[in-house]
Amino acid sequence: MKTAIVVGATGLTGKHITNCLLESDDYAKVIVFSRRLVSIEHPKLCNHLVDFEKFEDWCDLLQGDDLFLALGTTKKQAGSKDAQYRIDYTYQANVIEAAAKNSVKRLFLVSSPQANINSSFFYPRMKGQLEEFAKKQHFKTLVFFKPTLIEGDRPEDRPMEKIGSSILHGLARNIPNMKSYQPILGSQLGRAMVNCASGQLSLGEYSFERAKIFDFL
Repeated sequence: MKTAIVVGATGLTGKHITNCLLESDDYAKVIVFSRRLVSIEHPKLCNHLVDFEKFEDWCDLLQGDDLFLALGTTKKQAGSKDAQYRIDYTYQANVIEAAAKNSVKRLFLVSSPQANINSSFFYPRMKGQLEEFAKKQHFKTLVFFKPTLIEGDRPEDRPMEKIGSSILHGLARNIPNMKSYQPILGSQLGRAMVNCASGQLSLGEYSFERAKIFDFL
């Protein structure tokens, strides 16, 4: 019976990760670190309200077996590239580093199929930087989940994502080799991550894109 840590639990994917962990018999406790309370009550749930700008106040509380990290935003939501970088990279890197120092054994991270530290584009370069940082932290098991667009009910409107999602669905229906770019539901991704963590996963580093993610459903 393990303890899971979730950061990003109020987001589209994170809320499904949290629900699935609470349902799982493999986890006795689920610790959530969030800026607002999650809308769940459960005897296995411990929800810490935290300020990511005051990380030193709560970094020692990142204690457990498995860390599920699904924190993220868009440039429009954040207000600028710098602000998005702070949320998508700096906050997550802080959590990753502290969890590793606190002997958390496994990391399950939502990344991107285009993640590349050498990319000339901002978003995939940032995701690539986070992956490279995570690889240096000495987790016993490190798993990158690399979905395409993630769909589901969000509290905020993201019109460009809706347009992109519609285009990708159309391409996937009409072009066989485009099926790997079809969007995925946040509920599917969350379930796949927890199923992966609950399965027979050997020590080491893994990278799962859309097709492989669906193998866990």
